[in-house]
Amino acid sequence: MRLLVGLGNPGPKHRDNRHNIGFKAADEIVRRHNLSAPRSRFQSDTFEGTIDGEKVLLLKPTTFMNESGRAVGEAARFFKIPTEDIVIIYDEIDLAAGKVRVKRGGGHAGHNGIRNIVEHLGSPDFVRVRLGVGHPGDKEKVHGHVLSNFSKQDKKWVEPELEALAQALPALLAGRDSDFMSQVTMAVQQATGKGRKPDAKPIGETSTKTSRQDDAPVEPAQPQQSSLGAALNRALSKFRGS
Repeated sequence: MRLLVGLGNPGPKHRDNRHNIGFKAADEIVRRHNLSAPRSRFQSDTFEGTIDGEKVLLLKPTTFMNESGRAVGEAARFFKIPTEDIVIIYDEIDLAAGKVRVKRGGGHAGHNGIRNIVEHLGSPDFVRVRLGVGHPGDKEKVHGHVLSNFSKQDKKWVEPELEALAQALPALLAGRDSDFMSQVTMAVQQATGKGRKPDAKPIGETSTKTSRQDDAPVEPAQPQQSSLGAALNRALSKFRGS
């Protein structure tokens, strides 16, 4: 069994907060893969089913974000799920909005939910799906930023990202992290029109200028004297010198 966890804060007040993008991802996974109706246990709303033939348990902890580890630890111990088979989906302010990164193991990077999960599991070696929500640019504004709702502009990438995440989830569960990230990234780029810009010069095109020397001004050619004119000048010179 694989344990999937979307992080967020419970209650309608926080439903559309940036901090709740993990909950939103969980909801889309439930919808896309037809998981069970919610059941209240492990201090969470839990959903069960199979994804690409693999049995999964999905959690939306009903604790607040900074106590998410209570739910994750309880479920992992009950089903004896190894830490490396746990996937945590959450918001990341150190990634630009719409970016996604997968990381296996590592530190908590100041995220209180991840910090608490590490404490309760006793190991950091779970899979992290980090969904960028952008940074407000000032450390003092971070709290307000993550607890504020997504803007109308944000929704242009949020919904396509979450749909793609749920669709590409089998690749992640199979350990194909790059494939998973590529599929999600492509969906966001197509939705926002921010795909790869074409090169300024197509590959294989050569310039008509071969070097910077071609740009230098060319001195006009001086007219050449005829041979007859040169002979007359020599004769005049001899006459004047006599």
